[in-house]
Amino acid sequence: MKFGVNLLPLVPCRSEPSDKSEMVTQLLFGELYKVQDENPKWILIEILDDGYTCWIDRKQHHQISKTEFERLKSAPAKRVAEPTGLLHCNEGVPMCIPLGAPLPGIDEKGVLDIGGKKFRFNGSTLDVAYKDISAFSLKFLNAPYLWGGKSVLGIDCSGFIQLLFIAMGYQLPRDAYQQAEHGDDVAFAEESMAGDLAYFENDKGKITHVGMVTEPGKIIHASGRVRIDSFDHRGIYNADTETYTHRLRLIKRITLLAKKA
Repeated sequence: MKFGVNLLPLVPCRSEPSDKSEMVTQLLFGELYKVQDENPKWILIEILDDGYTCWIDRKQHHQISKTEFERLKSAPAKRVAEPTGLLHCNEGVPMCIPLGAPLPGIDEKGVLDIGGKKFRFNGSTLDVAYKDISAFSLKFLNAPYLWGGKSVLGIDCSGFIQLLFIAMGYQLPRDAYQQAEHGDDVAFAEESMAGDLAYFENDKGKITHVGMVTEPGKIIHASGRVRIDSFDHRGIYNADTETYTHRLRLIKRITLLAKKA
């Protein structure tokens, strides 16, 4: 088996090996993956963190040895704590990387040695000892909605929630309906508290949307942009349009310390 690590700020991951195929998620800088299949232009990968399978362009693939993969996998990984962080590679060329990107093996001087390349990080970092998930979520406010996106430059509802929780030390799956299988049920919207996840269904009863409670009666979610709206037992109420935009299906509560990412 072959292994890889992303050394670019963001890499689009597609459902099929084609530039015309939909982007289903993104790789952030520092994320690891296993190679499942390949052809002359495309590589089928399995992302280490969430097991998501998707295709990336071969030109954006950086292969590493199994030994290096295991080293990076077990190395402490702080994460970028601001909307963008600045990396300098060993050639001195700067590169901006997004909020929440892992920095595997970063030392006290901000130096990373990844896949045979050295980087120096200038910026603030976040580690899993940090537990104020509501404060962290506010850093994404007004990020535009983007199907498959995972950054402040474009993010979807489940990518937003996944990134929040992995930064807190808990690994969720990529898609909303999969995330809904985690945690304990909260019986009533009135009993929800900051950090609870609310899931919403379409007309066919399928879970298609997720957001996080920031305080009783308020929810942050990616819909058009990352925004805070009111919510209750019916769903999400958009004050701008004076309508309910999403129908509540269930609410889950995750104990962040129960499982480390």
